[in-house]
Amino acid sequence: MIYTDAVAGPDGQHHWSKQYPYCGAAFQSPVDFMPELLRFNSTLRPIEVHNYNLSPSEQLTLRNSGHSIQMSLPPKMYISSLPYRYTAAQLHFHWGTSITPAGSEHMVNTKQYAAEMHVVHFNSDKYSNMAMAIDKSDGLAVLGVLIEIGEFNPAFEQFLMFINGVKYRNQRVRVPGFNIRALLPARLDEYYRYDGSLTTPPCYPSVLWTVFRDHVTISHKQFMTLATSLYSSHAQDSVPLPMNGNFRKTQPADSRVILVSFKEGKCGLQNGLALLLEHECKVHINDLASALLYTWLKDRFRWCGGIFFFCKTHGCHIDFGLYGYHLLTYLMMSFSVIFIVD
Repeated sequence: MIYTDAVAGPDGQHHWSKQYPYCGAAFQSPVDFMPELLRFNSTLRPIEVHNYNLSPSEQLTLRNSGHSIQMSLPPKMYISSLPYRYTAAQLHFHWGTSITPAGSEHMVNTKQYAAEMHVVHFNSDKYSNMAMAIDKSDGLAVLGVLIEIGEFNPAFEQFLMFINGVKYRNQRVRVPGFNIRALLPARLDEYYRYDGSLTTPPCYPSVLWTVFRDHVTISHKQFMTLATSLYSSHAQDSVPLPMNGNFRKTQPADSRVILVSFKEGKCGLQNGLALLLEHECKVHINDLASALLYTWLKDRFRWCGGIFFFCKTHGCHIDFGLYGYHLLTYLMMSFSVIFIVD
């Protein structure tokens, strides 16, 4: 499977539909979560994951599928809080290149992250296994986790340390069980939800997507391990094919509404105080007070498309008394902040 459009024939993603008709049909994934598509839904419940903390004695299989690295998951892992019980089957990744690290499949208001993890589950209330469920409209539920380059992530190291054992296609290695929950964001109650498809051929429209609002981080070194260590080709092939840039481009929304379980000001919803900082938050921090204030802001305000948000609906509160006055004055003088109050 080739992800670039520059490749002629049925392997390039622009040509997938010639061999796999669903890839050219409606309601495909991934999508870009643009503000105008988002609709808040108060009935969306926090995602509840069960038995995700695995013992080291539970051996998992990490393998090179030829288009990703994939790790098997035991059937005791499952999701509740959905219409059916969905049992875990596997998780895998999509990522960019060492030169262009943007490689997530889903995007948020045109922002593409460095990588994305998919934890794949099947509807075990109705189907006996993944193979039976994969082409059914209610067959799969996938948890999507956006990944950015930042701090070192010890949870990801639990399998990355074995990556040299799966450098080539169809190679596999055993990995001791670990806490899979640690791969997910801390908050499982804020997410994007929509009906979509597999992002690889045959592109069946069988996935209930849950993409978490909060991203996780991996270090630059960890990202480079993904981007430079793996090959889509077999070990015996004369010309090795590097495995990177293995993401599908975003697909049309096709009149779909993206449900969200959270509210936020200028990201398409309402009820918030927005602090608009300089582009990409490249503020000039030249003293300790500024550094502390910036840290305070990042801890308490939501980041969304170049904007920090303080959402009253999340139960947060700022007393706009004397302290608030001094805070706003300091922000405007130090960071050239524009305040937008709903």
